[in-house]
Amino acid sequence: MRRTIFDEEHEMFRETAKAFVEREIVPHHEKWEADGKIDKAMFRKAGDVGLLATAVDERYGGGGVVDFRYNAILNEEVHASGAASSGQCMTLHNDICLPYFINLCSDEQAERWMGGLASGELMSAIAMTEPGTGSDLASITTTAMRSGDGYVVNGAKTFITNGINSDLVIVAAKTDPTEKHRGMSLIVLEEGMEGFERGRNLDKLGLKSQDTAELFFDDVFVPEENLLGGEGNGFMHLVRNLPQERLSIAVGGVAHAQAAFDWTVDYVTERTAFGQTIASFQNTRFELAEMKTELDIAWVFVDRQIEALNAGELTATDAAEAKWWVTEMQLRLITRCLQLFGGYGYMSEFPISKAYADARIQTIYGGTTEIMKEIIGREVAGTR
Repeated sequence: MRRTIFDEEHEMFRETAKAFVEREIVPHHEKWEADGKIDKAMFRKAGDVGLLATAVDERYGGGGVVDFRYNAILNEEVHASGAASSGQCMTLHNDICLPYFINLCSDEQAERWMGGLASGELMSAIAMTEPGTGSDLASITTTAMRSGDGYVVNGAKTFITNGINSDLVIVAAKTDPTEKHRGMSLIVLEEGMEGFERGRNLDKLGLKSQDTAELFFDDVFVPEENLLGGEGNGFMHLVRNLPQERLSIAVGGVAHAQAAFDWTVDYVTERTAFGQTIASFQNTRFELAEMKTELDIAWVFVDRQIEALNAGELTATDAAEAKWWVTEMQLRLITRCLQLFGGYGYMSEFPISKAYADARIQTIYGGTTEIMKEIIGREVAGTR
């Protein structure tokens, strides 16, 4: 089905994004997978060609256009390349972290950070999850206690994407530990602050070149000028940004599934068994028919949500629907694709094998499938 949400400027941006991914990411992907992280020079080059911060004001070097379609295009091209984990530093930066800076920075903070965030000199991360808390954000134990003209931060975070390479980390911390939701604030920690330590670059099932780290805070003094969005407002800000985060995951999910499907079609139309191509067997055609239909449904659903986000109408419930359904479809479809590759699908040098491993996290991070269903169920049942 023809997609109708993009215009000529979007397609020009897609050409730039695709060329960049093919030139600056794909040739280095295997090395970065082995290294467990990308070379930050690539991230800076992405800033140079305008792939970062399209929504940042032009006076800071951004694109000056608040339009999630540009974010979606970069996300799609990263996943279509087969090198998703090497490009996710950009999608996390653009889709998940930047909205906090764009919406919450004071004029002074914007002058300090926004130019670097747009140029790629500053890579961002957001630290919510802790070793003892996953989806239950209100129960975090990291604290940021008032001390003179700033805060002293103590605690630990885990599973933090861009955790090794990031220059600025938005940390969710309790400025009032006696409160749950109302006691949470967002504090920006900067590379080099005394007491801020990065732990292991975690060894994961998939997404090998996307650095994912533990972070430790031992009496880190952070000036009050690094408080983002006001004291006690952190939970509200996190909730407000979750729909875009979850839509971003859904966009990546359908694009990744589409790539896996395309590889599979190529394979089954060339590979032979019993004197005929695998595609000539009725079972293969039925599998392809079902997968194509699910992909078409997913693209229409995701495109409609992109339009809703741009119009300021995307609700938390809507985004939860996209997040759980698309990512579960992604896992289901990639598993079926791998089966059609047979034994070759289990070999690491085949993209479908890496896609299978990379996709597994999709139903977990950004809110598990179970949490998404709980959000939707409460809405439907009227128990909010």
